[in-house]
Amino acid sequence: MKFLATLWFAVLLAGCAAYSGSGLKPGEARLGDVLRVMGQPAMRWQDSAGSVQLSYPRGPMGDHSYMVYIGPDGKLRRIENVLDAKHFARIRPGMTEEEVARILGPAEPAWTVYFKARDELVWEWRYCDEWNELARFNVLFDGNRQTVRSTLSLTEAQRGLCDGDGSCWCGH
Repeated sequence: MKFLATLWFAVLLAGCAAYSGSGLKPGEARLGDVLRVMGQPAMRWQDSAGSVQLSYPRGPMGDHSYMVYIGPDGKLRRIENVLDAKHFARIRPGMTEEEVARILGPAEPAWTVYFKARDELVWEWRYCDEWNELARFNVLFDGNRQTVRSTLSLTEAQRGLCDGDGSCWCGH
């Protein structure tokens, strides 16, 4: 019985590490280690100097999207959850879809909608806000120009998406 409990705990920890890459050490882990632990990224960018950026969205019901940064030497520089106020503040009117994806990662296709009457494309991400409440961040694009018009953030409670007492709290 003790063996089964230990095995279950080890599997649980391994699952957590794969989700966020938290077991990977900057300056030590290499690109191959990241791919082995976190899997194939949803998006990948490489700059002219040889640095690589990988996007790992964990939606649609997850509330994280991780960006992994690999230096030109092939070693991990950092991993960060980009679904937070600091990264949302970087989204500005006039930015392209590609620029937004490079900051926040791709939006879930099921959470992307086009409003014909407004000629507006909306991308949405689920995240945990500063008060530990589940929320949704939206980027509204001009459908014709494919550039950002504005952004919007509302908690799931404000949107009427919660059961019971009307609040939706994050699990961490």
